[in-house]
Amino acid sequence: MRRRAERALQAVAFDTIGADYGEAFPAKSGQLACGRRLLAELEPGAAVLDVGCGTGEPTVRQLTAGGLRVTGIDLSDVMLALARQADHPGAHAPVLHRIDMYDLATERADHAWNVPALGPRGRGGFAAVTAFFSLILLPQEEIPTVLTRIRELLRPGGLLALGMVEADLDHVPLPFLGRELRISGYLREDLERVLVESGFAVEEQSGHPYAPASTSLPPEEQLFLCCRRVG
Repeated sequence: MRRRAERALQAVAFDTIGADYGEAFPAKSGQLACGRRLLAELEPGAAVLDVGCGTGEPTVRQLTAGGLRVTGIDLSDVMLALARQADHPGAHAPVLHRIDMYDLATERADHAWNVPALGPRGRGGFAAVTAFFSLILLPQEEIPTVLTRIRELLRPGGLLALGMVEADLDHVPLPFLGRELRISGYLREDLERVLVESGFAVEEQSGHPYAPASTSLPPEEQLFLCCRRVG
């Protein structure tokens, strides 16, 4: 119950932040590069899950425009409303759901969120999953659990494109656009270990120094990893 209460507070914070998030983090080169790799490797119409899709920029729009079938999830009603209002060119309109990423591949996806396609019956149904700076909102102890559940939703050999902040942080409160958010991160060797232990092979990684605009957060190193489900 405590975890759910904390997640509800995070959702309220992002409801308040809304479109300002894109203004604070305008540079998306690493994220777009991961998207291009997915588009180059996946077949037209392949199913992709975007975990923490926010307003849909840029990943939902990029992958939808590239002909993939995108499902986006987020816990913020405001972020999802902005994503639904956006223009998403492509043959397949994105499908957007409100659900806690912690409940992916579990019975709660069906019973609590009414999204059975993201519960146990959805296992193996996605060719790829993207998670750009969404797992940083979880305590470190929960991140391997969510990665394992993401793996369950991927088909054998499916792809994971991940964005994280390189920092040794475990649910540390930080000021962000007038709110306080608890943020987690890993040093890159520790993040690779967590991914391997969760059933992924890291095929490519890159680091991008980045100074957030219009926030009091210090400059950070953003990590982008392209991974593949093992087994």
